[in-house]
Amino acid sequence: MREDGKLDYIEMQAAGGAIDSVKAFYSAAFGWTFTDYGPRYSAFSEGLDGGFDASETVDAKPLPVLFSTDLERTLEQVLQAGGRVVKPIFEFPGGRRFHFADPAGNELAVWAE
Repeated sequence: MREDGKLDYIEMQAAGGAIDSVKAFYSAAFGWTFTDYGPRYSAFSEGLDGGFDASETVDAKPLPVLFSTDLERTLEQVLQAGGRVVKPIFEFPGGRRFHFADPAGNELAVWAE
């Protein structure tokens, strides 16, 4: 069961569009399987759900993703606590989300179905 504010997903980059080589590596090394969502995104479910995104820059860091049952409420809580919105609420296949930076500059996302 998903709970508000709990780590729910991790997104990692496939630098420079190297999604096929990343999938091949994790398949060979650890037996992971993938579900493709277009040519630039592939998801996995290997203990913690996550995915590889080939659309970001080469130096991007992993993106922890938290869950929310009320995205607008969670956005307000993040702002009130001192977080900074990096990407406002947007839709993606499967739901909606926003990205924020914590006071130390770490970027995270929050998503809702």
